[in-house]
Amino acid sequence: MAPRTRPVVVIGAGMGGLVAAALLAARGRDVLVLERAARPGGKIREVEVDGVAVGAGPALLTLRDVFESVFAEAGDSLAARLTLRPEPMLGRHAWMDGARLDLPVEAGAAEAAIGDFAGAAAARGYRAFRERAARIHHALEGPYLRAPRPGALALAAQAGLRGLLGASPFTALWDALGEHFPDPRLRGVFARVATYVGSSPLQAPATLMLIAHVEMAGLWSVAGGMARLPEALEALARARGAVFRYGAEVREILVAGGRAAGVRLADGETVEAAAVVLNAEAGALAAGRFGRGAAGAVDRLAPERRSFSAVTWALRARIGGEAARQTVVHADDPIAEYAEIGYRGRLPTTPTVTLWAQDHGEAPDGPERLLVMVNAPARADLRPLPEDAVARCGEVAFTRLARAGFDIARGAEVVTTPAGFDRLFPGGGGALYGPAMHGWQAAFSRPGARTRLPGLYLAGGSAHPGAGVAMAALSGRHAAARVIEDRG
Repeated sequence: MAPRTRPVVVIGAGMGGLVAAALLAARGRDVLVLERAARPGGKIREVEVDGVAVGAGPALLTLRDVFESVFAEAGDSLAARLTLRPEPMLGRHAWMDGARLDLPVEAGAAEAAIGDFAGAAAARGYRAFRERAARIHHALEGPYLRAPRPGALALAAQAGLRGLLGASPFTALWDALGEHFPDPRLRGVFARVATYVGSSPLQAPATLMLIAHVEMAGLWSVAGGMARLPEALEALARARGAVFRYGAEVREILVAGGRAAGVRLADGETVEAAAVVLNAEAGALAAGRFGRGAAGAVDRLAPERRSFSAVTWALRARIGGEAARQTVVHADDPIAEYAEIGYRGRLPTTPTVTLWAQDHGEAPDGPERLLVMVNAPARADLRPLPEDAVARCGEVAFTRLARAGFDIARGAEVVTTPAGFDRLFPGGGGALYGPAMHGWQAAFSRPGARTRLPGLYLAGGSAHPGAGVAMAALSGRHAAARVIEDRG
C-alpha cells in the first residue's frame, strides 16, 4: 500500500525510527519507513549460527514503562504484543582469583550479597551508593531524560542548582565510586555502567550513576529474544498505517526551499517527503553520507569523542560451569583496560569479558545460544584492527572465561569487529553508542531531535537523550513530537 500524500519518511528501522513511525502513524500521519537491511531492529539484531538465530545485540530491557506508554499512546498494549520476564539477578561477576559475586536486583538481597562478599562496610557503601544513584535519577529524569533537549541553564532552572550539583556532573564516575567502594572489585562492578553507553568511567561524570538506578529498578528479558521487540513495534506501526520498505538504502536527503523535501535511494528512485526522520548515526549525516545538502544539519563528531565499539562472538556451543543470563569476568586491571581502549585506541591486553547465555534456565540438553563481548576502540575507518589482533583477543577472552569456570567449546561462530559494525551502521568508525559521555558538557553536546535543517529530525542512540534501547525509544518519541509540533 503506497502512502496517500507526501509522507513523513523515516530512514532506518532501529528503535528510535520504529517508535517515531508508530507514534506518527497513530496520530494520522502518512509514514514511510525505508530500511536498507532485510528486517527491523538496527543494533537489536540476530545472526544465524548453524541455522539458528542468535541474538547479537542488546540482551536485556530496562524502563519498561517507556515501552508501555508508547504502545498505549498508539492505542495498543505492550503486554498483548510481548511477554517480558523479570530478571531476578543483575549479573554474575567473577575474577581470576576465583572470587564470585551474584548481584540480585532486589535491594535488600543485593546489600546482603555485597556484605557477604566484602564485609559490612561494603554493604553500607552499597546502600549509600544506591541512594545517591536514585537521587541523581530523580533529579534528572523529568528535566533531562524525558525532555526534548535541555541546555545546562534550563536544566539547572528545572532541577534546581542544588539538584544539578547533587547529580555530581563535575566528578568522574571512577572517583565517585571510590567514595562508596574501597574494594577495587566492587568499584569495577559498578563502573561498568559507563560502558553501557560506550564510555570510560575514568572520564565519564558520576551522573551516570543514574544508569545503575534504572537497572536496579527492574530488568527484563523478552520471551523469544530481544529481536521480538522491534518486530512488535513494526507490527504496531503497520497496524496504524505505516508502510515499510526493506532493502531500500537512502543515499541522499533532498533539500528544496531550505528544508528537507525528500530522499534519493541507491537505485536512483526519489521519494518526496513532508518531513524526514533520520534513525542513523548522526556522524554519518555530518560526514556527508546523506548528501552535501544535509551535511550541515548537525556538528561533526571528532573521532576522539566517539563511544566504544566492541568485538562480539555469537555462538551455539556447550558451556561448562553455571553461567547466569549475564556473566561478567572482570579485567585484572580495569584502569589499564580503559586506558588501552580510550587513550591508546587498541584492544585491551586482559579485557573484561561479558557473556550472555540466551537460553538461561530453559536450554535444552545441547548447544546454547551465547554472545561474548569485549569492548574495543571505534577507529575502524582510521585504523582498523588487524585480524591477528582480533584472533588473539578472542583467545584471551575465551581463556579468561574458562579460567573463571565458564568453559565454552568453540565451534561455529559469527564474529563482528568494529569494522563490521561500521559497515552495518556507517559513520562512526564502529561506535555503538554515538558520542561518548566524557565530561560534564557531553550531555548537552548530543544533538536533539530538531536539526539545523528544517524538516529533518534525528532519532536513535546518537541523539538525545542517549544510548540504550529505552533511550533510543525516547529519542523516537521526541522526534515524533517535534514533527507534529512543526507540521501541525
